Amino acid sequence: MSIAIGDKLPAATFKEKTADGPVEISTEQLFKGKRVVLFAVPGAFTPTCSLNHLPGYLENRDTILGKGVDDIAVVAVNDWHVMSAWAQQSGGAGKIHFLADWDADFTKALGLEADLSAGGLGVRSKRYSMLVEDGVVKSLNVEESPGQATVSGAAAMIEQL
Repeated sequence: MSIAIGDKLPAATFKEKTADGPVEISTEQLFKGKRVVLFAVPGAFTPTCSLNHLPGYLENRDTILGKGVDDIAVVAVNDWHVMSAWAQQSGGAGKIHFLADWDADFTKALGLEADLSAGGLGVRSKRYSMLVEDGVVKSLNVEESPGQATVSGAAAMIEQL
């Protein structure tokens, strides 16, 4: 069963690289008392994620924040080294959070995992976006195909804000 609109996010801890090195960030730290756009990708550096999904959020960052959003974060089932490298390479470092769900605990707790073993990727996240207010899901947009970033893209999210 996957998370639904109106549900509270499960407690989880991510890793993120900062100027001081890797830090752990809990869902409570990230979402408590805030309005946050969270989007998930099947994998950092993968084609749709790097060429379409992430760039849309980076290009529209100011528009999204201007609509009363406190923060934007991307999560992937990758380690923090990979997420840090992706943040640097994409130009997104310091603009949005790049969260490593290294063991897929958060993704599985949401019920949004995808077995991409046939493609050599193992267990990953489905592609989705959500608006979270004070830890509660206010909108949820899950892609039918991991190779698409339409319903979970920045343009769709902006229309929901």
